[in-house]
Amino acid sequence: MSPGRVRLGVGSRFVYDGEAVEVVEFAATGVGNEAVLKDSKGRMLRVAVRELLFFDRAAIIPEEPGACSGDLDDVASVVLSRLDRAGQERVADLAGHVREVRFGYQSGSAELAAPGEPRPEYDPGLPKMARYEAKALELGVSVRTVKRWVAAVEEHGAAGLAPKARGTTILDRCDPRWVEMALEVMVEYTDQSRPQRNEVIERTRARLVARFGDGAVDLPGKSKAYKALEELERKHPTFRLSTKRNRDIAGRPREVFGRLRPTRPGEYLLMDTTRLDVFGLDPVTLRWISCELSVSMDWYTRCVVGIRLTPVSTKAVDAASVLFQSYRPLPVAEHWPREAVWPEHGVPRSVLIDPSAIDGPMARAAGPALVPEAVVIDHGKIYVSEHLRSVCARMGVSIQPVRLRTGRDKGPVERFFRTLREGLLHALPGYKGPDLFSRGEAPEREAFYYIDELLDRIRQWIAATYHLTPHSSLVDPAVPGLRMSPAQMFEHGVARAGYIEAPRDRFLALEFLKTKWRTIQPYGVEIDGRRYNGPGLYRDGRPSPYLGGKWPIQINPDDIDHTYFRDLDRIWHQLDWEHAASRGFPLSEDALEYGRRLAAAKYPYSSDRLAVAELLERWQLGLGTTLAERRIALRAARDQMAFAIDLDKQAPRKLVRGPADIGGDDDVADAEDFEDGVLGEDAELDEKSFYADALEDL
Repeated sequence: MSPGRVRLGVGSRFVYDGEAVEVVEFAATGVGNEAVLKDSKGRMLRVAVRELLFFDRAAIIPEEPGACSGDLDDVASVVLSRLDRAGQERVADLAGHVREVRFGYQSGSAELAAPGEPRPEYDPGLPKMARYEAKALELGVSVRTVKRWVAAVEEHGAAGLAPKARGTTILDRCDPRWVEMALEVMVEYTDQSRPQRNEVIERTRARLVARFGDGAVDLPGKSKAYKALEELERKHPTFRLSTKRNRDIAGRPREVFGRLRPTRPGEYLLMDTTRLDVFGLDPVTLRWISCELSVSMDWYTRCVVGIRLTPVSTKAVDAASVLFQSYRPLPVAEHWPREAVWPEHGVPRSVLIDPSAIDGPMARAAGPALVPEAVVIDHGKIYVSEHLRSVCARMGVSIQPVRLRTGRDKGPVERFFRTLREGLLHALPGYKGPDLFSRGEAPEREAFYYIDELLDRIRQWIAATYHLTPHSSLVDPAVPGLRMSPAQMFEHGVARAGYIEAPRDRFLALEFLKTKWRTIQPYGVEIDGRRYNGPGLYRDGRPSPYLGGKWPIQINPDDIDHTYFRDLDRIWHQLDWEHAASRGFPLSEDALEYGRRLAAAKYPYSSDRLAVAELLERWQLGLGTTLAERRIALRAARDQMAFAIDLDKQAPRKLVRGPADIGGDDDVADAEDFEDGVLGEDAELDEKSFYADALEDL
């Protein structure tokens, strides 16, 4: 009987709900056939026949041992599909001979008899052995072979005549203990340099001798061991690929892959930082310098909504500024092409007025504005910092960390870095390649762009090329074959979601700054040894409504000349550092701390004024050559403010406090102030004046 069938009748035995039962009777009812089961204790149970055959609670006990072993075999379609055309024709020919032996006809049926069938030696009335002998004589094989063919067809059909596939590999011919130990040694090299095959073989042999004794394990020969390592390479790559690629493969999850599926713009915001594959020019020392690029990308649309280029390394405030740009897109430059201008949300581009004739940050934005619901970040210091975490908490943005050393969890932004390298960076001077093997002979000797020029070209390429290029992954299941660009996908997402959220706070940038809690003194407030003063501070000893009796002060680590204070009427006030007027450019916290150390080593009694003077004098003499000094100087010299804040353009106070509190006409914001906007980058510097400033201190 074929293993695909089961004989069900009186006397058939089953395991039903864990109990051995036997069929004692069949009954036909109005709802179908039923069987009466009897267990070992004599209890009777009536169940439907289909329940015995198709439900997991019942399992048949075969009458012959191994009767169900055929369930472990491959199905006929798998066995036959492994054969080529010649092999399939041979199997079909043998199956015809077997049918002729069994039934007297090649087709197996008298209704489909061929001319001259049945032949006399295969007449169905002859004994079976006589037919076996005739077929063996006809084909030139033994009678035993014919019997084996007939048995194979009776058990497996025509697929039983197919040659058995070889299931053994070189690993099956090696001692399992040697295979297991070799794989264990290969796994240990995951985080190390690439080993030699002979080294792995020798370490495997030494461990087997130490664990099982000399001669206890049959060691393969050299050529056999090399072939075994090639087979083990499929399980754990060690020798063939790059070590970085091997580590990536070794870190793949063993369980079923899953993924987040964004359904609307702003649902997931991917943030990441990478070392840029092109050198920039240090405007202070006129030397080449490495840069880091931080971006934020909307997962649903693949739009790059935030970008920041930092010299040497990136800080937490840079990550916060990239997140802030998703709320307030950066403006476009005057020399950018028209297609780089992002249209206003909700206004079709076909009816939009020429952007060059419109003032305001949103009219000439370089990308979309959205409110992220969750940010997907890795475990870098700048992303797990308290600064960024507190910013996300204040803005109601959840944080979704990826798995450690698993770049595929934020694959779209990793793919963007590759697209940027292949689409733009490779054609720029100073390109050094993604790794050491791709670097030219001396890319440091080439001409470079200044950091602000490099950022301008990257932003322009994103706005004018990347956002307008169709992506293979941006599709609409309802429109087969359609490939959309990030800009089109954003329109598609807005139409699909039906809405977008937009923050209305004109001073949203202050939410992304660091908060320091300080008391208000008669001289102002003091932060890290710096005194700030300005209008708006409560000098009447008014108690703070916050816990602890202190007031929150917002500071920008890249510009410590000013801090920001909001009074109880929710009006922001700018507080100035007492030494801010001595310079014409912003000073960072790092620069001041470094200047304090220089001044303390030179003067017995140092002050912040001496610290700033000493730092400027050192830079003018060209002595800022250490990594720390160059990093500080570069952050101060670059033309990209993280947060451009102008409190003179805040909402009219008439709407907040009333006419009695307004000091004059200068305090009232007019319509032009609203059009100019308050957030975004500083105005573009004139090229000649920029280079003049860069060379001035040399």
